Amino acid sequence: MGDAPASPKAAQSRGMSAPSPGTPAPALLSPTALSHDPPTTHDAWAGTPHGRLFTRRWTPGPAAPGASPSGTAPLPVVLFHDSLGCVELWRDFPAALCAATGRDVIAYDRLGFGRSDARTAPMPPDFIGEEALTSLPALRAQLGFDRFAALGHSVGGAMAAHCAADGGTGRATPTGSGSGGGCEALVTVAAQACVEERTLEGIRAARDQFDRSPEALQRLARYHGGDEARARWVLGAWVDTWLHPDFAQWSQAGVLARVQCPVLALHGDQDEYGSTEQPARIARWAAGPARVEILPGAAHVPHRERPQDLAQRVARFLADLP
Repeated sequence: MGDAPASPKAAQSRGMSAPSPGTPAPALLSPTALSHDPPTTHDAWAGTPHGRLFTRRWTPGPAAPGASPSGTAPLPVVLFHDSLGCVELWRDFPAALCAATGRDVIAYDRLGFGRSDARTAPMPPDFIGEEALTSLPALRAQLGFDRFAALGHSVGGAMAAHCAADGGTGRATPTGSGSGGGCEALVTVAAQACVEERTLEGIRAARDQFDRSPEALQRLARYHGGDEARARWVLGAWVDTWLHPDFAQWSQAGVLARVQCPVLALHGDQDEYGSTEQPARIARWAAGPARVEILPGAAHVPHRERPQDLAQRVARFLADLP
């Protein structure tokens, strides 16, 4: 669920690569299929009522798969990061996704994370839904897009689901309408649909590792303004929220019931923060067409473990979108 120190179980799982019985290997693009100009990047700031968001946009080269000679750009993919994440911690994945899809890819740091403005108060109870109502409208206004595909990792998957349901219009979509306000597709990666004991065990183990290792907090601080106090806030926003008894009954069932766009739920079979029942619930609860792809041997951070494979799976899913 974040850039936590790797547990022994996770470290072992990341070394596994054999597919489970009956799981077909993904059809990978040849190296020549990606041999075009690399994406360009542009950084910008988006204002919200509570502070500024740092954003980065990857734009494909002219020979990318989705590049249009008419100049009409395909809809972008907006990335929602995990509990300890930020733009930088997506690493090579946004560029790989941009190259594989021929679409602009937009990532941003949530308030309190990465380079965005600091946040000092405890995380509010509605922090997951907040992204659809505050951050996404700011991104759309600043970066000039309307329709989009949403991709979220871990808790970012839940935030992306809210954006697919509520659409970033600045208001919640009434139950049953499910318009999504311009979201044409939803991709979740290692996302949670509810709180499992496995989720809590993974968070407790990560918390204990941070407690034992000051170096781990220092590493986290490098991605959050170089400030250890800010890194402690980021860590507390994750650990204290998810381990609080009031959060135990959290569920995405009601939100997913408003998601009518196509859904792809990707999940590693070695994920230390959630079982494969998590993507199954996402697909089962979604109102629109949904499918699950299990990543054999992958743990909780497949966009860093296998960025090209993940990018190509997403590209295939988005291929029929405008």
